[in-house]
Amino acid sequence: MKLALAGDTMLGRGVAERIAAAGTGSLFAPEVVAAVHEADGVVLNLECCISDRGVPGVGRVFHFRAPPAAVDALVELGVDCVTLANNHALDFGPEALLDTFGHLESAGIPWVGAGRDVDAARAPVVLETGGFRLGVIAAADHPARDAATADLPGIAFADLRSGVPAWLPQAIREVDADAVLLAPHWGPNMCSEPVPHVRAAAPALLDAGTTVIAGHSAHVFHGVGRRVLYDLGDFVDDYAVDRTLRNDLGLLVLVDLAGSQLEALPLKLEYAHTRLAVGDDFAWVRDRFRSACEAFGTDVTEVDGRLVASWR
Repeated sequence: MKLALAGDTMLGRGVAERIAAAGTGSLFAPEVVAAVHEADGVVLNLECCISDRGVPGVGRVFHFRAPPAAVDALVELGVDCVTLANNHALDFGPEALLDTFGHLESAGIPWVGAGRDVDAARAPVVLETGGFRLGVIAAADHPARDAATADLPGIAFADLRSGVPAWLPQAIREVDADAVLLAPHWGPNMCSEPVPHVRAAAPALLDAGTTVIAGHSAHVFHGVGRRVLYDLGDFVDDYAVDRTLRNDLGLLVLVDLAGSQLEALPLKLEYAHTRLAVGDDFAWVRDRFRSACEAFGTDVTEVDGRLVASWR
């Protein structure tokens, strides 16, 4: 099974304005869509709610809410599952989160990492293609206030700063699938490498039976270690650009679950539009990815415009 993995996908604010003006087909360049369609399964982190209801949450610096039409962008990409365990799922309150569930369900797109109660938020989804069963689990290490409870909707919260909570390895062990993808939203924004609590959590999560970890949260991509993609960076957004960390450059990753290699396609994130990186942007991603992977003992080669590395 070839799996396409993308990081933080924010479809609100300026992206929502682009959808209204030019349609969902304007968000991604055709070559990006074609690369996504090479995969048998597509999973990304949806870093917003999808709703036309709710009010901005008090104490939140940013508020990301996509219009109902935004779900069509996910359908057109062929997304098989989204993760909602992140710090923006509840930006417009529980009613907007419940609307998100409804819009995804109507589009036939499963989600993980959030639910109507804590059991639903922690539950896996099993995707099946060609007889291969892939289990997907998601969790976020922030914010604690958004955690689902026995009677309130919210996210699957895991306080990784205090260690790996018992429920998460148990959930991984109980998945009935040929492989398990764990998609954690972990660590702070705008950091260039995994922070200590992220590095410490990874081995325990792998030991529980995770096949591959694909993280996000930093808004910039990190390196690849053994079975861990520490951060995928962003996929589409309208964010201000840090000229040093280059959060306007990202990766689309294609992982061969039957093999040992992945292909990373360098991306250029323009305002509310994503295309493949070229020229100096491509070179920056290549050099940065090589350096970040080297820190984990992973070599990166360039083959036909793609960055190839071992993930096992």
